[in-house]
Amino acid sequence: GCVSRAPYDQLNLGDHVGDDPLAVAENRRRFAAALGATPVWLRQAHGARVVDAAAAAAAEPPEADGAWTDRPGIACAVLVADCLPVLLAARNGRAVGAAHAGWRGLAAGVLERTAEAVACAAGCAPGELVAWLGPAIGPANFEVGDDVLAAFDGHPAERFRPGAPRDGRARWWADLPGLARDRLQRAGVERIDGGRWCTVADGSRFFSFRRDGITGRLAAAVWLRG
Repeated sequence: GCVSRAPYDQLNLGDHVGDDPLAVAENRRRFAAALGATPVWLRQAHGARVVDAAAAAAAEPPEADGAWTDRPGIACAVLVADCLPVLLAARNGRAVGAAHAGWRGLAAGVLERTAEAVACAAGCAPGELVAWLGPAIGPANFEVGDDVLAAFDGHPAERFRPGAPRDGRARWWADLPGLARDRLQRAGVERIDGGRWCTVADGSRFFSFRRDGITGRLAAAVWLRG
């Protein structure tokens, strides 16, 4: 249920995509009511900055792509429409976190920094975290150039399949969820679930910037119950 009109209908939660600000505010109110928690929004910049969500809740949304909290009732939230949302939780129940992982943020280390922050807040090792990968552009639809390939130098070759050259330039099909799994595993996170939904392929459920251009944003959130 939402109040946005096409092409932002189906509960757009992004306030930077051209939707009516009043509609977005109502959508976010309904989202928060469904969570039973207070979502903390970020000004995402495709970087690797990670912030304390509880501190950010009392100020203007910070420019960051990851957040953590050890305070019940505060939800770490990220917005996506092809980028990968990653939710993290400590098995001891003491802290959680969320990261917005586009390829730039992923290459810059946003997942490692978010995992480190959650583990530190929970007083545990990264191996005691669990991770969930949400819907994102899938490897059959994520066409990239040599710049993205170079940003992930050293990752398994199967994360990039050669595509047909275009305009005289090499093209590749990139596995964004697979790259995220690699990063999390290198950071010590062992239990990783999800990452099997393609936003581009499933227009009935997901917003996709690459598919539609003008579109809304999905949200993924994680929080500690009071």
